[in-house]
Amino acid sequence: MPESAGQTAPAPAPADRPVRDLPAMAERVLIIGLDGATWDVLDPLIERGLMPHLQALVAGGTSGVLRSTVPPITPAAWTTFMTGKSPGTHGIIDFERYDVRTGKLSFNTTNCLAGVRTIWDILGDKGLRIGAVNVPMTYPPTPVNGFMISGFETPGTQKEFTYPPGLKDEILRRWPDYSFKNKWRRKTLGGDRLVADNIADVAKSFQQGVEVTRFCGERFGWDVLMIVFKLVDNLQHKTWKYLDERTRGRWPRRTEMTERCFGELDVALGGLMEYARGRQAHVFIMSDHGHGSLDGRSQPNRLLMDWGYLRLREGGAQTRTRAGNLLHRWLKKKHRGKFAAGNFDVEHDLAVDFSCTRACVMHAGMNGFLYINLKGRQATGIVEPDEYELLRDELRERFLSATCTDPAGRTINIYKAVHKPEELYACARRDREWLPDLLLVPHDGLSVVRKIRGRRPVTWLPSRRREGTHRENGIFAAYGPGVAVGKRIHADIIDSTPTILAMLGVCIPDDMEGGVIGGIFDPPICHETETARAVSRPVSNGEVYSEEEAQKLTDRLRDLGYLE
Repeated sequence: MPESAGQTAPAPAPADRPVRDLPAMAERVLIIGLDGATWDVLDPLIERGLMPHLQALVAGGTSGVLRSTVPPITPAAWTTFMTGKSPGTHGIIDFERYDVRTGKLSFNTTNCLAGVRTIWDILGDKGLRIGAVNVPMTYPPTPVNGFMISGFETPGTQKEFTYPPGLKDEILRRWPDYSFKNKWRRKTLGGDRLVADNIADVAKSFQQGVEVTRFCGERFGWDVLMIVFKLVDNLQHKTWKYLDERTRGRWPRRTEMTERCFGELDVALGGLMEYARGRQAHVFIMSDHGHGSLDGRSQPNRLLMDWGYLRLREGGAQTRTRAGNLLHRWLKKKHRGKFAAGNFDVEHDLAVDFSCTRACVMHAGMNGFLYINLKGRQATGIVEPDEYELLRDELRERFLSATCTDPAGRTINIYKAVHKPEELYACARRDREWLPDLLLVPHDGLSVVRKIRGRRPVTWLPSRRREGTHRENGIFAAYGPGVAVGKRIHADIIDSTPTILAMLGVCIPDDMEGGVIGGIFDPPICHETETARAVSRPVSNGEVYSEEEAQKLTDRLRDLGYLE
């Protein structure tokens, strides 16, 4: 489209021309994020000819499994991509962050990354122009050498969600229905018609993403351009039982609708690949994690209670708390939500008596984040510092030994791994009080909830209520001159940004924990490291979300099963 009067001027580029430290294999790179994508779904669709554009890209380049972070959850994984660093370094392990000093939970935002450089900073410092569309964990948007449209954690279009700020008005003028909502509508008698409408909304978002990306790419120019299709993840969360081999035969019409939606995703990929060809750009497709079935929910706080490490307040406090939360969700009262006092008070919501509690899972989702009630750290602390390591080891062994019976009658371990974060992330605990004392990884097919419901440590879901949840194995595919053809390899998400920097002939900062993916280039390309630049952005601890916005985000994440 031609530019119209009154448009915001592009952000000024650095005075120097783009710096290529080494001969570049790629003049430009288009990064396409398919949130939650898995070859378990895509490979069968490719084999049946339903995704010809993705098939052509895979056949003409290198592809494979991209292992996610622990936990394999959107904020941790996409931030690891953006920084080339582990969650223990960049500081985002979940949607929520627990403050051991105040006992409160708040949402992670770009403010939490004030001390860490991202791919956008690194490229911008070299004079390369970047564009980012709908990348998770980019709200509030930060100044970049190019443009940024923030991700799905943006409260709504009433907020400033672009850099430069004036881009927001252009977006809403051309796409008045642009939205960050992802609510999957439900009605008691909705039937196939409602499912079809929900799926159509997802498919529409794919085409709109292409349009916005191309418009902004032409508007600002770019060397590296990224778009994330977040609703690929949402689609699988809500339609997994229509894709799962065990249950898909029960709903053939809905299975067909869901597969057609992936066909629409392929059309969007085709449009972006055509755009990349016209700009002589390489293509790098990736997901932040994989996907699989959600078969049940584990309750680690139930186990802690049964083992005597956790005690609830007496006098029906848990029932009153639960009733209050349900009443709020029904009435939607603005000042009586769980964020009524600013940040979320865990003690109030869980009805835990911390004066008698030695350990508690304070937040949960894909994994459980357990904190010991340590004297001198938490205001409620009762565990002596010299008992800390003994208690951690004791709890670790108890969780690893905890078993249950699955729906097939088999005895399984509820938790397949229990990590000490400093060992998992190879980091020091000093200055990382937000890290849990133990990180609980459930058996595949189980999620973790922190609230206590009933008397069993695991609640299994009937197949008719089965939805999707995350798995460790995501996807990647690279395409363009110099990329090996027809190879299938394994890689790690932490290696994505170093690989993209190497493609562009940009030195890799020596504080990155990832490296260039081996075997992806033919012939191998040269890459070097350089001393990482200091971060000049000040750390901001101010709350980004208002009470009402925090509640909206909570409802959005609850709808996908991330929060209770």
